[in-house]
Amino acid sequence: MKFPISASLALAMVALFPPLGASAASPQTPQTLKRTDVQSLRQEIASMRADYEARLKALEQRVVAAERLAPASPAASLPLPLQAPATAGVTAASAPSAPVAVLPAAAAANGGANAFNPAMSLILSGQYTNTSASPGKYSISGFQLPKASEAGPGARSFNLGESELGLSANIDPWLRGAANISLHSDDTVSVEEAFVQTTALGNGLGLKAGRFLSGIGYLNSHHAHTWDFADNPLAYQTMLGTQYRADGLQINWLAPTDQYIELGLEVGSGRNFPGSDAGKNGAGMVAFTAHTGGDIGDSHNWRAGISWLRTEANDQELSALDASNSLVANAFIGSTQVAILDGIWKWAPHGNATRTNFKLQGEYLRSTRSGTLSYDTAGANTSDAYNAVQSGWYLQGVYQFMPNWRIGARTEQLDAGSSDYGLNTAAMAGTGFKPSKDTLMLDYNPSEFSRIRLQVAQDRSRANLTDNQVFLQYQMSLGAHGAHGY
Repeated sequence: MKFPISASLALAMVALFPPLGASAASPQTPQTLKRTDVQSLRQEIASMRADYEARLKALEQRVVAAERLAPASPAASLPLPLQAPATAGVTAASAPSAPVAVLPAAAAANGGANAFNPAMSLILSGQYTNTSASPGKYSISGFQLPKASEAGPGARSFNLGESELGLSANIDPWLRGAANISLHSDDTVSVEEAFVQTTALGNGLGLKAGRFLSGIGYLNSHHAHTWDFADNPLAYQTMLGTQYRADGLQINWLAPTDQYIELGLEVGSGRNFPGSDAGKNGAGMVAFTAHTGGDIGDSHNWRAGISWLRTEANDQELSALDASNSLVANAFIGSTQVAILDGIWKWAPHGNATRTNFKLQGEYLRSTRSGTLSYDTAGANTSDAYNAVQSGWYLQGVYQFMPNWRIGARTEQLDAGSSDYGLNTAAMAGTGFKPSKDTLMLDYNPSEFSRIRLQVAQDRSRANLTDNQVFLQYQMSLGAHGAHGY
């Protein structure tokens, strides 16, 4: 609505100086507004103000609704840290496993021409490795590892490490897509993740389809550049092939409660260790996850969970040390179940983790394998029933004692259990040895986009042999990288 200039001036005088405006208004002065005209203008302004407030309230309600949906839609519109700080005073429910995104509708409303273009990121990583025992003959006593296993310290001297190229974008108001391509030191490339994900199912539901890091346990869903140490624990290396990836579907439900409660179900092909290509149309793996957590005061928060994974294997190639301490190739047909208990506690003074904070986490894994094992496929090739129950755990703590500097320690142990090899018992009999490892690390973070880490460890994975290991590692983040989970 447009007002004449004279009416506008009069209205301003009335609004600022009501008594003066009232006394100035007179029927005998045609250059001024009559009292009735002023009242009419005031009524029109009140109507406009009410309409404006109604529109503002509607926009605020839309923002609240968008914020409720945002945790299920990871995307990166700005560069974010290599790892989200361990911030206390924020509930676990407010830091879900998926990064937070700007919703497509909001981006479109802002008129951004690049709202739906993929955000790109690159994690550059490399390290120097020094070991006292040959990594080429690495094995873990009592445990059978998959062919081309990533277990162990890796090659000596200078190595490129695992770098990661990431792309992510909103597809439309209901879906987003993301892919993470791993660049390995041996000049090979693999697809770590490539999936589509819903952003607006509502009712706390989220659906993911494609290849993704399984939500089992705590550490499994975290990318390598977010780990607090240069390598994954031995329990993950022996029972999950270092890190379990699934090709399939994942559905999560976040309960509408103050207490953080999240349940998950996954089904997929199960081609990765501890499973293999089962050669059937149906699902070769299924997994269930349940996590809960919350705050304790304004300086502490926690999360705990339980997970269960079942996979199937068909002629799965394995390598292991036999009773004569010789490395042999075996083949397994059967099923594997892995149960995981995980927990994490974080502390930061009044929720401010910028100067100092502490994180304590641990997991216990228990693997049960049942089926048929063919011993020494290149030699004796004898097959019989195979049953094994094995377990492992780790406990680690990381303390940021001043800005940019952290120190951490991890201890871990495996239990090979008492496996039943049937006719192959004499050839594969174990010694009762329990592999273990102790690790210390110190890292310096010049900014949230860069990290330099020194790590030393004593690895006693092989009976009667201690491998002293030293790692010097760098990690650099380029481009738009999404926030990481809790």
